[in-house]
Amino acid sequence: MNEKRVVITGMGAVTPIGQEMSEITDSLENGVCAIAPITAFDTEKYKVKLAAQVGDYKVYEALTPRDIKFSDRFQVLARTAAADAYKDSGLTQQDVDEERFGVMIGSGVGGLGTIEDTAVTLHEKGPRRVSPFFIPMALINLSAGEIAMDHGAHGYVASIVTACAAGANAIGDAFRRIREGREDVMIAGGTESSVTTLGIAGFAAMRALYEGDDVSRASIPFDCERSGFVMGEGAAMLILEEYEHAEARGAKIYAEITGYGASCDAYHMTAPDPDGRYAANAMTEALEEAGLTAADLGCVNAHGTSTSLNEVSETKAMKRAFGDDADKPYVTSTKSMTGHMLGASGAAEAVFSILAMNAGFIPPTINTKESDCDVNLVTGAAVHTDYDAVMSNSLGFGGHNASLIFRKYGELGE
Repeated sequence: MNEKRVVITGMGAVTPIGQEMSEITDSLENGVCAIAPITAFDTEKYKVKLAAQVGDYKVYEALTPRDIKFSDRFQVLARTAAADAYKDSGLTQQDVDEERFGVMIGSGVGGLGTIEDTAVTLHEKGPRRVSPFFIPMALINLSAGEIAMDHGAHGYVASIVTACAAGANAIGDAFRRIREGREDVMIAGGTESSVTTLGIAGFAAMRALYEGDDVSRASIPFDCERSGFVMGEGAAMLILEEYEHAEARGAKIYAEITGYGASCDAYHMTAPDPDGRYAANAMTEALEEAGLTAADLGCVNAHGTSTSLNEVSETKAMKRAFGDDADKPYVTSTKSMTGHMLGASGAAEAVFSILAMNAGFIPPTINTKESDCDVNLVTGAAVHTDYDAVMSNSLGFGGHNASLIFRKYGELGE
């Protein structure tokens, strides 16, 4: 099979650190912390007080008040980010064969807020008061279906549900569809909105969340004093396009996606394999597909959730995959700024990685002071340096591992 090259021609994101690409870039470079007291609900009875929430944002203009009322928040975030990415790409209906235009969206939880509200309605008012929109608002795949309807995508449209690796898997699987010649264009990314009473209570019951009130010591990936992750929310979407298709229409190109690796620990429901062997396999697969070594990577945007089980395992995985070059790539975790956006995190971090690479800096792992992991971690302030390739890692409950590699457009060779 003649494998196609795949480039990124549009990006859209609704995140705790911004919506416009310029705003997000500035936030990443300046180490803006979006973690703050939860405002989505009253936390009086909760030990967890902090989250990284999306503030005011420009909702997709085609959405009517009725559309928003009968959509879960994760769907509105997804459709908005997808519309921003589509507009950013400059695509029109005349540019793409609708039957070779697909959508791949990841989410870990889906319409959790809707499920909570409906459970209360069922308990208090009975089954006859359950909304006929409940199922469409709760289903994870509806974000992909609605985005397909928004933009006339009649090719392969699907959803990926691999917990916190979902956004990265969605991008990687969309990349493979285009690389194999099955689609010309894919909208791919992730969405999540789990800063809800049940979302916070559920993760808190697992003792997975930070329970203090110090914003500056809440999300501290790779820090020896970390004590749990901070919940984030948002959505991020990329327009993936076959290279010659993009060139033919004169599209601007952000980057090329050159490698994707995926694996499963098959070890534990929530804990990663402690020696990182299978996460290492995902990284190695991505490097091999990209034709790179670890020495070629300027940066690794680590999964780095601010939990010790994850970071010790991920450190071992990087050492396994990178071998003698393990100390060469800079390592960062942008979750120090955004918290953990669950199924949206891999997609958001792909956007962050591309923006930072193109702007010539490594985002800092803010608030982390003393690391207990032997990696080339960037803390304090951004490191300004030119580099041509970046890896973004995502790991999820269930043992899901995904690694993506992006290269600068200017480095593409014939």
